[in-house]
Amino acid sequence: MQYRWAWLNEILRGEGRGDYVLHPRCICGHPACERGVAELRCKDCQGCEGFATSCIVREHARNPLHRIQRWDWNESCFDDVSLRDLGLRFCLGRELHPLLVCPHPRRAPGKIFVVIDSNGLHTVDLWYCDCGKGPSFPVQLLRMKWLPSTGKYPRTAATFNVMRQYHLLSLESKCSMGEFYKSLSRLTNNTGDPPQTHYQEFMNMTRIWRNIQMLKRAGRCHETDGINQTKLGACALECPACPHPGKNIPRDWKDVPPERRFIYALFLAIDANFRMQRKDVSSEAADADLGNGLAFYGEIEAYMEHLAKHWDQPQPKSTCVAHDAVNSPNKEVRGTASSGVGTVDCARHNMKRPKGVGDLQQGERYLNMDYMFFKTIEDLDIQLFFVSYDIACQWHKNIWERMKIYSQGIRVENGRRFFVFLVPKFHLPAHIESCNISFSFLLTRYVGQTDGESPERGWSNINRLAGSTREMSPRLRREILDDHFNDWNWKKILAMGVWMFDRISDYIPAMVKTRGDTLEQERSLPAETLTEWKAGVAAWEASETAPNPFERTTQQMSMESVRFDIAEAGGGVVRGDTESSDMLSQGIKLEETQRILKFDQAATGLHPTLQQKRIMLERCSKTRRKILAWQDLQTSFMPEVAVLRAAEATARAEASGINPVAGDLVQDIPLLLPSALAGDVACLLELQQFELRLREGQAHEALHEMRHQLLVRTWAYQYKDAQVTSNRDVMRSLTKIQGINEQIKRSQATYNVARRALEVLGPRVGEMGWARVLKVLQEEDVRQMPASSRRTEAARPISWIWLADGSAADADRNVAMNEALRIEWAKTRALGLRNTEEVELLEEEMRRTPVYLRWRADWWDSQKIHDGPTQRPDLLHDAVLREGHDAYATRQARIMRSIATRFERKWATIPARLVEARVQVEAAEAAAAADAREAASPDAGREEDPDTDTEMDPGEDADEDADEDADEETESEEAGGSSGSGDE
Repeated sequence: MQYRWAWLNEILRGEGRGDYVLHPRCICGHPACERGVAELRCKDCQGCEGFATSCIVREHARNPLHRIQRWDWNESCFDDVSLRDLGLRFCLGRELHPLLVCPHPRRAPGKIFVVIDSNGLHTVDLWYCDCGKGPSFPVQLLRMKWLPSTGKYPRTAATFNVMRQYHLLSLESKCSMGEFYKSLSRLTNNTGDPPQTHYQEFMNMTRIWRNIQMLKRAGRCHETDGINQTKLGACALECPACPHPGKNIPRDWKDVPPERRFIYALFLAIDANFRMQRKDVSSEAADADLGNGLAFYGEIEAYMEHLAKHWDQPQPKSTCVAHDAVNSPNKEVRGTASSGVGTVDCARHNMKRPKGVGDLQQGERYLNMDYMFFKTIEDLDIQLFFVSYDIACQWHKNIWERMKIYSQGIRVENGRRFFVFLVPKFHLPAHIESCNISFSFLLTRYVGQTDGESPERGWSNINRLAGSTREMSPRLRREILDDHFNDWNWKKILAMGVWMFDRISDYIPAMVKTRGDTLEQERSLPAETLTEWKAGVAAWEASETAPNPFERTTQQMSMESVRFDIAEAGGGVVRGDTESSDMLSQGIKLEETQRILKFDQAATGLHPTLQQKRIMLERCSKTRRKILAWQDLQTSFMPEVAVLRAAEATARAEASGINPVAGDLVQDIPLLLPSALAGDVACLLELQQFELRLREGQAHEALHEMRHQLLVRTWAYQYKDAQVTSNRDVMRSLTKIQGINEQIKRSQATYNVARRALEVLGPRVGEMGWARVLKVLQEEDVRQMPASSRRTEAARPISWIWLADGSAADADRNVAMNEALRIEWAKTRALGLRNTEEVELLEEEMRRTPVYLRWRADWWDSQKIHDGPTQRPDLLHDAVLREGHDAYATRQARIMRSIATRFERKWATIPARLVEARVQVEAAEAAAAADAREAASPDAGREEDPDTDTEMDPGEDADEDADEDADEETESEEAGGSSGSGDE
């Protein structure tokens, strides 16, 4: 702050002539200089030297694009003046002797030749070499590193510097050509008098530059007629971490065992983006074609011909949820020629696939997406594909039947290749339950921790182009998107070193931990049960027709499922628009609201804040209004409760002189559901039966929530012990655990209320089957599933709450019959396998990436012009052009090798860490196997003295510690609010 005054003074000093006020003579020191008045200076040269007119022209003979200022003696300030106006003639054609002028120069056509540079627009008095010894006029410009606007008689050019600047700036910031050109125009004149526009020429030059750079980087000029002979997709950057036979995987990769084939699988992700629309402007015929099908977009003529031929192909409705992409494939967007863009990406590394992009016309039709999918894999010699698509559950049906409409060259032999179709992790919860099991990445073998969401990440980058590309011609738009997709791929390649290191660093410990968790869980299960479950999982992984171990065969009971069953059977008595089952359900929910209010009011302590008081009063008032409205509805179904309320009101009013409802605490207002009525009070049997069924569902919901919170609490304690060190973070973790304990207590209270109601209603209606599953809940029953702390110690018996799955079977049945435990074990095992697979995939990808980069470097070396057989025999006798081609190939090869070396240095510690982690896993597996053998031994446990107290196992200890900590935290936080309250 203290330097602003001095710095501002210096900047203002620069507005004048500086030291030349006192010494106004030219500083050049040239022998021909006559020490004239220093009235000129250059804005682009370093320093503020002053020159006379003849001297500054001589000094800038090879810098015609510098900006000059002249001192106005009348106005006493500097004005802009061009070197052209000062008499500079700029001549081309003499590379070795640039200051020598051609004996027969020829002025550039037109009055003014405009050169666009990064510092603005410049007018130049340009002369070509026309003596017959120099190259063509456009080539003379190119050798000056100026890009001509046309190939014959250009009147405008742009420097390579400004082309590179705009190209990189557009890739990073997504700025439009119009915005960039306006900035150059303002650099030239920012007073509202801009120079004559050359925007169209600039747009043409940027398009030419973009296309030339793509071809150069693909090595197309290193082959004879390389541009015209370029194969489709050849200019797209490939993913170096994906498998490429002949480039980065062993020759015998097809001979690996079936369980190892996944490391050579290709992971693909399909998606559509409807933000990338294009208005119905211009046409294919009205625009030049510079890169049709050379990169990510397929060949447009073949694509459009295919769509026109099969446009009437029917698309069946969704059998899952109502996916708009499936049910509305012909949805039109008015005024658009393209409703969006579809793409096929590398699902593992977030890179665009060659020939895997296409424009959509009306929604997300299978016809479009099939073409992109089959086109991008048509040339691949890969045997296993994992394909992710947010509507894969529908799209994969009949895909091989739909494939028959394609030509023989694009078809995929399904018998020779294997495809697994999945739904991305983020999109999966929106699908029906069966899809959440059959198309889950987590539950599918050999996919690691791939999430299938790579297109979404790519869209977040490319969506910033939606505004600038919406009104472009179709060909220009495809060229720009191809260019940005290539840049996206390049940035992903450069980031692979850090990305893979960070990812495998996360999953190595995760692999060890989740494998240990699985083994620990299996120790508490009977050996026969575990063997049966493992056999079931193996059968399902081998054949999809086998029973799915993650799927329930019985429906989990809940209040919602009970209400559905009642509604399906008729719903009971109707009063107005409400059925009796709905009335009872509303009453049970109000009862739950009262219970939550009571918990939250107790949690605020003895000295609540004004805000806590206000929130509690508002909640109580809202709940009271709901109760009063519900009581009116209840009276229409149960008129007898009106008599009970009136009698109680009269008695209490006589005793206290207050209105009983208005005076009672809202959480204490009796709702008088059928289970709360005395046995001699008349009540419809149907209402009692309905409440019993609803209470049974409520009890199972409470048990489910209790089990969930117990698992969450165990994780929270493990996280606190392993990760939390500072006092602040410890207190934050304890506050979170306190909230979890509050949720457990609420679930306990809900279960106890539901069971007491069942105890009343069961004998009345003659239904007691629930009692075999829903036992009396004691405090010691609320505990986590146990784990064995010693190999010689039997696991603590599992609490019955983990065995109550909603069926009315005998509660003493074998654990193997319990689906909840089986599914929990299967998911834990699946998570461990996915983490192990992820580490194995990353290990292979970290091997493949440097191998591919070095293969690419060798490929560039092979593009050099040799004296023997070569791809460019026309260059054998042109030493100058030959050296340029070889120099570029050498530089590209060096870049590829340097990236590979950098990655390997970054990953140098990973092999040792992998060995250490696998030793830990093997040790844990050996310990588990020893435990299993000891448990199976007939002498197991005989030496233990029954009178000797055994040490408590870790699972029990952690659970009891949780309860003790919760009690201590409740006492210490007595004056605060509950973080577990989720009702506000």
